[in-house]
Amino acid sequence: MSINGSSEKTAETSRGRPDGGFLGLLHKVGLIAVVAGAMCSVGLMLWVGHRNPSRLLLALFAIWVLCPFLALLLANIISKRWSVIIRATLYSVMLVLTLGSLAIYSDVVLRPRSTPAFMFIVVPLGSWLFMTIAVSIAALISGRLSRRGASA
Repeated sequence: MSINGSSEKTAETSRGRPDGGFLGLLHKVGLIAVVAGAMCSVGLMLWVGHRNPSRLLLALFAIWVLCPFLALLLANIISKRWSVIIRATLYSVMLVLTLGSLAIYSDVVLRPRSTPAFMFIVVPLGSWLFMTIAVSIAALISGRLSRRGASA
């Protein structure tokens, strides 16, 4: 094993090659969490809205609740060439968003409210905001670090 060989491997890993170590684990756990979180979120939404006679309204709510999870899965597909910082942020957002959404939706189920639909409208909106801010900040930091490294 040569010194050049190991630096080439490191460069390939940071450019989007298969993740190893902690980042790989975070990626796998994040993907599992997003898929499970999407299914559980829709299940909880259907549980709360099972008495609603409008199937169209339930379908629209289901789509709205699923949108942030689908966006994370799409970002995961696109992220193969992103920097390690941005991908680590994305994988962390996957976990935080899933756990946060499930905690809030479970609270709606366990402690009924007069307007439970409000939480199923606001949480996806907040999820979009959280995803956009977190990944944008990571991209900004990553860009600054790469420019600093290029000038050194």
